[in-house]
Amino acid sequence: MPPQPTPKRNATDADGRVTQADVARRAGVHSTTVSLALRNHPSLPPETRQRLQALAEKMGYRPDPDLRSLMIYRRRMAPGKTTATIAYVTNWESKWGWKDAPAHEQFFAGASAKAPQLGYRLEHFWLGEPGLTHQRMSDIFAARGITGLILASHQRTPDKPLLFDWRRLSAVKIDFYPSSPELHKITNDQCAIIRLAMRRVIAAGYRRIGFVIPTWFDSFLNLAWSAGFLAEQQQLDATERVPILFYSTFPYENSTNPKANALVPRGLFAEWFEQFKPEVLISWAPFLRPRLAELGLSVPGDVAYADIFLTASDGQTAGVRQNCHRVGELAVEILAGQLQHHVFGIPDFPTSTFVEGTWFDGETLPPRRRAAALSIATAT
Repeated sequence: MPPQPTPKRNATDADGRVTQADVARRAGVHSTTVSLALRNHPSLPPETRQRLQALAEKMGYRPDPDLRSLMIYRRRMAPGKTTATIAYVTNWESKWGWKDAPAHEQFFAGASAKAPQLGYRLEHFWLGEPGLTHQRMSDIFAARGITGLILASHQRTPDKPLLFDWRRLSAVKIDFYPSSPELHKITNDQCAIIRLAMRRVIAAGYRRIGFVIPTWFDSFLNLAWSAGFLAEQQQLDATERVPILFYSTFPYENSTNPKANALVPRGLFAEWFEQFKPEVLISWAPFLRPRLAELGLSVPGDVAYADIFLTASDGQTAGVRQNCHRVGELAVEILAGQLQHHVFGIPDFPTSTFVEGTWFDGETLPPRRRAAALSIATAT
């Protein structure tokens, strides 16, 4: 059999890799131009970027991830280089009012800690400043060379679209609002969090599990809490399933502070508790715990308790920590990746990144046999 001819190959480096210099020679341009095109840099016309990207793909060019990391590091550490700013844009009822909500305060803390680690500076901007329009904010970003935004702590209503000049901006959002435009989203996996709580409560021996939440809060989370609870409740016998206690906190349903007058109504809760006799309650402390104390119901003597927004993991209260600090960190990490690749504008295919919670055992949820013993001791 005659020897087969050796396939023709593109000009490559010593390791057989097609380089940016190879692409530049084929295209008749400087290698810097190819580098800018492959990074989708806006300094080149779109048609030039597309032509060079298509040529690189045809020639079999593949970036070296180690080299890319080195170049990013060198650009970041270059002497005299100004630290790029990421705008942390909020739209709360007041400039710093979101700090009263533990989750939002932790979002910001996580983002603030991660930004300098990646070579950025985080700066807070409040859309509620008097006279500040979306166009004016866009102009401020342009004048200061800010191209990266994290949208966080936005009002639920009125949910108006943000009319920034998105062509020169890269952005992600924390949580669900604003709804428009649709951007890459980072948030807590609320459905997984309530399912984790349910599994741990069931594993502790409880069956009649009550869930107490304001209707508006579940709606704000795209029904993730109720969906997760009902999914796990299917493990229980139909006779053991306790209906969710939904309640309204009107006229505070549109408040950006979830703790504002969100306590479950006394009469509604007392009637529901008497009718369904739950062995354990799942909720968030501001929604329920003051009412339990007011009605003289001891925890865990009269009813066990698990919190799905645990703020202290000191062993006293059982529940799920939401890891909101990690949400803020991830927002910076994902945005930094977009900025390094010069990805601007509203994405064609928005993605969602969910952060799961961490369960902590606590005295409010003793194993079922021990809980029964405590109840008997309390009665005597």
